[in-house]
Amino acid sequence: MVSIRDVARYANVSTATVSRALRGLSSVTAETRARVESAAAELGYVLPFNASSLASGLTNSVGVVAPFTSRWFFGTVITGIERVLRDEGLDLVLYGIGDAESRTRLFEQMSMRRRVDAMIVLCLPLTKRELAAVRSLGVPVVFVGTRVAGFSSVRIEDFTASAHAVDYLIRLGHERIGLICDDDPAPFGFTTPRQRKQGYLSALHAAGITPLPQWQAVGGFTVAGGEAAMNTLLDGDSPPTAVFALSDEMAYGALRTLRRRRRTVPEDVSLVGFDNHELAAALDLTTVAQPVVEQGSEAVRVLLDELRGRSTTPRDVVVPTELVVRASSGSPVGMPN
Repeated sequence: MVSIRDVARYANVSTATVSRALRGLSSVTAETRARVESAAAELGYVLPFNASSLASGLTNSVGVVAPFTSRWFFGTVITGIERVLRDEGLDLVLYGIGDAESRTRLFEQMSMRRRVDAMIVLCLPLTKRELAAVRSLGVPVVFVGTRVAGFSSVRIEDFTASAHAVDYLIRLGHERIGLICDDDPAPFGFTTPRQRKQGYLSALHAAGITPLPQWQAVGGFTVAGGEAAMNTLLDGDSPPTAVFALSDEMAYGALRTLRRRRRTVPEDVSLVGFDNHELAAALDLTTVAQPVVEQGSEAVRVLLDELRGRSTTPRDVVVPTELVVRASSGSPVGMPN
């Protein structure tokens, strides 16, 4: 069996240098690191987890706190996180907090203490008590999807992206524009639904359009919720000629309702979603595209810069969005496209 001493002899360095180089510590020059990594690869050596932990106090693991793991957005972000961690030889430890009890238990007991070297929190704005618990860990923390003072974050501009999508519908000639949204306040304290809703309202007000209460329906960010919400919008007074759904999954449910009720898209109702879910192109859905995998990957890169001492100042990384126009949107009937 190949040992760390074999790698040290092959690379002509000490065993301590091999350990530091393979753990990515900044005290090793790039040239030496490359030589050690090359020697380890040629000999087929992998630094043992326990040896690494005992020598450095590090666990070679990053904790990820997620309110959901089965929903598309969260699972896709985690995919981006895992890809970079794998390339760096680090492990992912997932902490799911799908209900209030598990959330309270996680932040009160802080079970990740001494189990992870850093942490990524997905879309959760934390309470003061929770933030104090996170700070007590003494490890780098990056938030994805929300901005928290004193910590690095990777996110999109939800307000601006939503306003742009609604402005697009207004420029097509729509005035009765519906919204499929979430409860207010949103579950878990999520800020994204409110920011997207505010973008919708801002675009209407800028165009001199007064939004009516019956133009809004709660979809809960699920397909079934979007289906029910679209029924509510169609049954209301003065139903909308266009609908903006705050997620593609809610838009898919809306499409199902429109087809069952024999409403054509976009002739009767134009529809715009948000996310550019992997099925959006197949369903020809106009949507706001956000780079979900890249947000997870970028969060790890920001985290590694902090973990390895390359950055000491919190960063706010805003990734771009793009309105992708497909066949689900068009001008109202009677107006030229």
